[in-house]
Amino acid sequence: MRPALPLLLLAAAAAPLAAQRRPAPLPAITPGEIDAHLRFLSSDLLEGRAPATRGGELAAAYIAAQLAQYGYEPGADGSYFQRVPIDVVAANRATIRVEARGKANATLRDKEDVVVWAGSAVERSAAQADLVFVGYGIAAPEYGWDDYKGRDVRGKIVLVLVNDPPAPPGEPGLFGGKAMTYYGRWTYKFEEAERRGAAGALLVHTTLSAGYGWPTVVGSWAKEQRMLPRDPKLPPPLAFRGWITSQAAARLLGEAGLDLAGLAKAAQARSFDPVPAGITLDVAFANAVQHLESANVIGVLPGADPARRREHVVFTAHWDHLGIGPAVDGDSIYNGAQDNASGVADLLAVARAAAAAPRPARSLLFNFVTAEESGLLGSEYFAANPTVPLAQLVGGFNIDGGNLRGETRDLILLGEQKSSLGAFVGARAKARGLRLSPEEFPERGSFYRSDHFSLAKAGVPAVSVGAGTDFVGRPEGWGREQIDEYTTRHYHQPSDEYRADLDLRGAAQLAGVVLDAGLALANSREWPRWSPDAEFRRSAPVP
Repeated sequence: MRPALPLLLLAAAAAPLAAQRRPAPLPAITPGEIDAHLRFLSSDLLEGRAPATRGGELAAAYIAAQLAQYGYEPGADGSYFQRVPIDVVAANRATIRVEARGKANATLRDKEDVVVWAGSAVERSAAQADLVFVGYGIAAPEYGWDDYKGRDVRGKIVLVLVNDPPAPPGEPGLFGGKAMTYYGRWTYKFEEAERRGAAGALLVHTTLSAGYGWPTVVGSWAKEQRMLPRDPKLPPPLAFRGWITSQAAARLLGEAGLDLAGLAKAAQARSFDPVPAGITLDVAFANAVQHLESANVIGVLPGADPARRREHVVFTAHWDHLGIGPAVDGDSIYNGAQDNASGVADLLAVARAAAAAPRPARSLLFNFVTAEESGLLGSEYFAANPTVPLAQLVGGFNIDGGNLRGETRDLILLGEQKSSLGAFVGARAKARGLRLSPEEFPERGSFYRSDHFSLAKAGVPAVSVGAGTDFVGRPEGWGREQIDEYTTRHYHQPSDEYRADLDLRGAAQLAGVVLDAGLALANSREWPRWSPDAEFRRSAPVP
């Protein structure tokens, strides 16, 4: 029996070593801490957090104070604030003129037939040019598709269909099949027209192709527009951008002896060629221009490995909302509790827990961006003016709309199939007893409508993590009903506000998955890679 003592001593010595090898549990994220952030960020005191307003500045200052408290270093040249210049351009609707002559003679009515706005921050927008129908306005070499066919449209006004061409039965994966690709987004149509040197661009609207009705077009674009100052390295801007109803476009082309329905049908084939309409459009209007400034709030937790701390894992959430607007039931403050005070609250909890965990090998960069509601302007500015070289950004996690309704059995990941980051997050969700559910309406192009997209467009694999619809303790279909009710009644309305009865257990659950995935990526040597059929590529090869 005498050998038992040495064995006991060996076991006792080995126990601390085994404990050292086991990773320590990550700090817990609680509903209470998320509630505290959410309660303040969505309060009336912040007046809806519009960029370049007192309420917006208070929100940014609050976020910076939290990051400082957690031990994050300033991430923008010694400051927590990356200043973002924003131009505000409002067309004077009384001055708008859109007239056609040539094979068709007509005056197109503002907000009834067309909605037009400035392509850049100038006091007068004007273009007088020939109209050319360019189908879907897509140039996608990976699909063997070019709607322009080398035709010179410099100085012309292009008429463009929205969405992707439909996938034929013999090629079901064309342009993502049912899912929208970036080529289908209205933003791409304008960008491609600009690259081609067009003077202006009109998108043909139908509710089916756009995914929303004409009143949404009027409400979104017949008002002041916010944009970043023009990068001089970019092609000259379009003189104007705009939408035209399909009825007005059909009448106009019909006068010129052309059939819009027939042209749209022809545009569904690779063999389509642009069609000059024989119509000259004269578009002109005056603008009021303001130059404002807001800020992205950036904090960095340096990595523990000196050889790898230059590599950064990025986390994003937009802090802005719509500010003060038209009163609804006597309330004019658009608090944006779900959109996106909830995402900021979640991400602040992630930042606190990450700082309290063992320091990862790679650095963590938390970027709370401004002006998402104005067209992803803050994240676009960061991607164009990164505080860390793009080649050193490993991958990104975004939260846009946290879960305010309770625990779920699933998450939805925008961009799940676009890069290896989808499976990486899926493994961490599974470890917490969650599954990834497919995006319910991929044809709506949600991947391209939040701040992770600015990173993706710059070549950095990124995903947006959101709640699923399978809620614990709720009947089947309840989650979808709640989301539809929010979208119909509360989205971008003053009623999107804090309530004391919100169930934030699901918010803590979602934030926990983001924490797990972010720290796992920061401790790995993996560089997420784009899927072969994704529209994006890194600007530089990964190590």
